[in-house]
Amino acid sequence: MKLNPPLLGLLDLELDLSFTGASQDVLEQLSDQSPRAFLIEAEPWEKDLRAWIQFIRCDQSFTCPELVRQTLLLSMGLQFTDDSDIAALNSSWRQKPEKTDVLSFPVFDENIVLSQEQSLELGDIVVSLPTAEHQAKEQNHSLMTELRWLVSHGLLHLLGWDHPTSHRLKEMLCYQEQLLCINGNLPIDGDKKEEIDYAL
Repeated sequence: MKLNPPLLGLLDLELDLSFTGASQDVLEQLSDQSPRAFLIEAEPWEKDLRAWIQFIRCDQSFTCPELVRQTLLLSMGLQFTDDSDIAALNSSWRQKPEKTDVLSFPVFDENIVLSQEQSLELGDIVVSLPTAEHQAKEQNHSLMTELRWLVSHGLLHLLGWDHPTSHRLKEMLCYQEQLLCINGNLPIDGDKKEEIDYAL
């Protein structure tokens, strides 16, 4: 029996998350130690990401590759690092020798043919914790809110979103706010993000 995308979106999605938590050195640099457990454990992020992807798959107004809507197995990576490591990645992959808050490395190919038993790889998200903490202080909200904001931003990039214009950026930030209202597993403190110029 062939399932249509809305019905598939309601089925349990399996997400294989390759997680690289923050090193002890990076953790010690943070003044806000409250999200420490969420920076070394994959499970809460896996639940949040799965909830976000499920929401996106079920909402036809969201930009989402059809193959992502139809597959039951997804894999992706999430890494928390420091400013020097993310600057090196930014320089190597984007020819921008500077630190940034979040980088996305999409590997999704719309033309790939997979059976429903095969896992679809989306790519990787890398977040700089020192920059995230700095931005959280600037925006006057928690580090946890900033991390969820950055990871949701990275996820949308993995799914094909981009923001070449201010209108597209505004649209993307609006969708991120919707995602952050979905309670997967991570704490929500209700703060809203001001528009800033994301480097992705």
